[in-house]
Amino acid sequence: MEKINRQAVIDTLISALKPWDFVHALWEAGSICFNRADAWSDIDLYVVSDDDKVEDVFRVMEQAFSRLSEFDLKFRLPEPNWHGHSQVFWRLKDSSPFLFLDIVVMKKSSPDKFLQYAIHGAPVIHFDKTGLVQDDPVDKDGFIRKIQGRLETMKSTFPLFQVLVLKGLNRGQDMDAMGYYLGMTFRPLVEALNIKYRPLHYNFHTTYAYRELPDGVVEELRKLYFVKDAEHLKKCRDQAEKWFWEVMASVNIDEVKAGL
Repeated sequence: MEKINRQAVIDTLISALKPWDFVHALWEAGSICFNRADAWSDIDLYVVSDDDKVEDVFRVMEQAFSRLSEFDLKFRLPEPNWHGHSQVFWRLKDSSPFLFLDIVVMKKSSPDKFLQYAIHGAPVIHFDKTGLVQDDPVDKDGFIRKIQGRLETMKSTFPLFQVLVLKGLNRGQDMDAMGYYLGMTFRPLVEALNIKYRPLHYNFHTTYAYRELPDGVVEELRKLYFVKDAEHLKKCRDQAEKWFWEVMASVNIDEVKAGL
């Protein structure tokens, strides 16, 4: 049996949602907005509905997809979640496992609909009945304040938590040390590099890093990420710490703002 493709999934959703008056817009986000979608891309979708019709939207979507294929997996994020919207993950039995659905349903009154094109890319609009899908320009001054806050936080938290890595190494508990290294050493290093080289995606961690960070930076990060044993971990941590402070010292806020 031929697998259900991306277009069939999207066409099903358009046909199911567009006729309803309480559904105002449907658009696609993610890698497709940067012309990077490939055979391994999932489907990131956003739906805007009347505030009191969110559950109806989920019901309509689930019924529509059940006619296309059985569900293989389902997971809905508990609420409230970090972004304040309602979100579900579905995987269809008859589609590629890479083509799982990540669908966010937003209330019409929600002020933040992730429509900052400079950050999230220009959405692929499948329908927009009332002109809701428009670029929400980045507040550069506010964004810079967030970055400055992160820089100040990392100046304190990075040195504070390096002992967690060292503690694990000293105790011979290398799995603990590795977990702390990735979270407390490697991750803030990546964030500092993001602030320097791609500030609009400073909090994207390694997402899009292969395309947006300089090649030499990516190669050095890979050397610090793929750790082979406890002795190598100690050396990587030392190198990452040194690099972190070099990057932090080199960050120029005026240059960062110019890069927004």
